[in-house]
Amino acid sequence: MTMQPAVNIVGAALLVAAPFAAELGGQTADKPMVPYGQLGGCSEKPAEFHPCAIEKAKTFTPPRMPDGTPDFRGNWARSRVSTDDLEEHPPIWMGSYDDPGGVTMIVDPADGKVPQQPWAKALQLTHRPTYRDPQSSCFLPSPPRQAYGPMGYQILQTPAGLTFLQEQSHAARVVPTDGRPHISPNILLAFGDSRGRWEGNTLVVDVTNIRPQIWFDHAGHFYSSAVHILERWTMIAPDAIHYTATITDPKVFTRPWTIAIPIRRNNDPNYELLESACIEGARVEYTEMGLKTYPYYGAKIP
Repeated sequence: MTMQPAVNIVGAALLVAAPFAAELGGQTADKPMVPYGQLGGCSEKPAEFHPCAIEKAKTFTPPRMPDGTPDFRGNWARSRVSTDDLEEHPPIWMGSYDDPGGVTMIVDPADGKVPQQPWAKALQLTHRPTYRDPQSSCFLPSPPRQAYGPMGYQILQTPAGLTFLQEQSHAARVVPTDGRPHISPNILLAFGDSRGRWEGNTLVVDVTNIRPQIWFDHAGHFYSSAVHILERWTMIAPDAIHYTATITDPKVFTRPWTIAIPIRRNNDPNYELLESACIEGARVEYTEMGLKTYPYYGAKIP
């Protein structure tokens, strides 16, 4: 008996709409891109935020845990980042759904493009019109999407490591910082196997063993089980984190590449993580869009 992944009906409708907007006449001309703001004294635009944040980090002294490491505890979420496409894309809207559009999140290479091998680029272009983003079927947002995916997360911290409590799907990502080795490469996990260490004020997280069940974005950029991700989390102001992820996957990409995004603290004293429930075995049809039901998951990934 095959189990169908659970689906958040409302979330699925929102997440799926953007990838098909171009094919279905999604409007862009009369809705300008939402402007970027400021965070930690830097522009939220990744290409501008990245070098600015590097400089801010040189002079900022973060709050400390009793053991002397930077204190990341609190509620956090992406700041002005769209998961429709890692690369630059225009605003798209369909009725009540809005994708604010965005500049590229990629800071290396300089052209802001995912350096895909030709076969991978061709496959990615079939993902967008043919399959639904697996995250809309409640697959966990593996790194690096865990950092910039929808909804927020609470960071818990002890001398032994950090835990990211995701609002989406009630998931928990654990990052040990006690020096333990990676698990066997034969074991693949939704969040991968994370091992953290401190380099000054930066939390460096080495991620391996990721099961290739999720995409980087709705546009269908993907990776294989050979992917290796190196994350860097650096606080540059009391309410701002500079996040970077360098992705290496010789099966899919021509070279390593890096994204950079701003992450904002939620200081609302009444804020708490909400329930993000899924309905087991639910079907979603988009007949009003002229679409047939798309598979929950079935995109070709090596």
